[in-house]
Amino acid sequence: MTEKTHQKEFERLKRLQQRAFMGGGEKAMDRHRSKGRLTARERLDLLFDQGSFVELNDLAESQCMDFGMEKRKVPGDGVVIGYGTIDERPVFAYAQDATVLGGSVGTIHGRKICRIMDEALKVKAPLIGLNDSGGGRLHEGFFASKGVAGMFLRNTAASGVIPQISCIMGPCAGVSVYSPALTDFIIMVEKQSQMVITGPKVIADVTGETVTLEDLGGADVHSRVTGQAHFVTKTDQESIALIRHLLSFLPSNHDEAPPSCPCNDAPDRKNDILTEIVPANFRKAYDMHPVIEEIVDHHTFLEVLPEFAPNIITGLARMNGSPVGVVANQPKIRAGCLDYHSSDKAARFIRFCDCFNIPLINLVDVPGYYPGVKQERAGIIRHGAKMLYAYAEASVPKITLALRKEYGGAVMAMCCQGMGVDLMLAWPIAQLVVLDTAAAINIIYRKEIQAAEDPAAFTKNKIEEYDYKYSNPFHSASNMLVDRVIEPSETRTQIIKGLNMLKNKKRPALFRRHGNIPL
Repeated sequence: MTEKTHQKEFERLKRLQQRAFMGGGEKAMDRHRSKGRLTARERLDLLFDQGSFVELNDLAESQCMDFGMEKRKVPGDGVVIGYGTIDERPVFAYAQDATVLGGSVGTIHGRKICRIMDEALKVKAPLIGLNDSGGGRLHEGFFASKGVAGMFLRNTAASGVIPQISCIMGPCAGVSVYSPALTDFIIMVEKQSQMVITGPKVIADVTGETVTLEDLGGADVHSRVTGQAHFVTKTDQESIALIRHLLSFLPSNHDEAPPSCPCNDAPDRKNDILTEIVPANFRKAYDMHPVIEEIVDHHTFLEVLPEFAPNIITGLARMNGSPVGVVANQPKIRAGCLDYHSSDKAARFIRFCDCFNIPLINLVDVPGYYPGVKQERAGIIRHGAKMLYAYAEASVPKITLALRKEYGGAVMAMCCQGMGVDLMLAWPIAQLVVLDTAAAINIIYRKEIQAAEDPAAFTKNKIEEYDYKYSNPFHSASNMLVDRVIEPSETRTQIIKGLNMLKNKKRPALFRRHGNIPL
């Protein structure tokens, strides 16, 4: 091969690379940016450590020759895949390019995403999907289905092995929403991204219902109503910063411990303010968020699904520099009762933490399950069982603290003795009982109360007697149902000591294929 030939091929390579870099062309990219959206490669450049991203298969293109597709081929086929580092840790990613045929998933497009998924699984490194796709590419008929199905298969194979994070960065429909739905976390951009199975036009044609794309599947719907969007941001830039922050809590794979970092918040810091935040009067509500913020390392709590089923709080934080998962009842919403949505929310978060070696801290103030016909008919038994299953199955360190109420079946649902808890703590005001004292007395002494000369005085006397004997943590401690009764001021210290004690907890080898969680 002559030197002239070399030069010719180099120039050809540069032309193809430039064509791939330009995606759907300058005009399409300008339209895209005019909506406040970054291009696929701009998103990836922002996601990865500077200069670390390596693109793969940038010259791959559609092989379709029908419906004018031979004139619309673009190197890369509407998706950018590759690898690099985030905070110096290896990470794999793909970013769909909406400027190329709407980011639609064609045969090569799907094969490229499957390829990067395979590499992530080989290396056991996190996988990030930046989704911006109108769905399957109709021009290629059924050929693209193998790639689409392959994505679902790989998402499932990677589940519990490597962290998978999806960011919905534009309108995504049909097949383009099921892959994100199979990942660990979904981030959506406010007023910019939507997720739907069928669009407004199809719905109008089939059912006669009229709805906008935003009202059908916008970020507000999925963060508040369906519970499918774990986080909502305002811009592409904010989403990408959140992905990097979220990864800082997570190990690269299921074989590793989550990454710790230096802590400038003293592990023995006293929590005197907790007695001001949490009223001793059980009938008074309070916000659990300040309690969490006070106990964990300062400014480290990242709430997951904050708008969905807010009667339970889930999120990641650090204690003495190490990641933990927090599950806490929220007394200011439905008195902290569990219902079918909160059970689902908690169960999935618990299982995620168990997948990736993240210890669980359970802060309990729960009067029971939320009553009502709607709850029963919605399947609260089945949904509540998911939470029981998740805690029973989890083999990471589990520490539970009873702050005030811990009543009924919700006691088990929040992980108590008998459910595999490793350390059970309680404040002196806590009550761990089957039922609120007054309700219990009215049932136990129903006939006696009716026959008493002074029913109110009789009831008051029996309540005091029951409270002293049973409705206190000391009775539970005497039966080894509570390992330690602690003062609120030493909550952070005692939880960190417990985490240190459990740091080398051995996880049992699997003895079955998998259990059958009640879905």
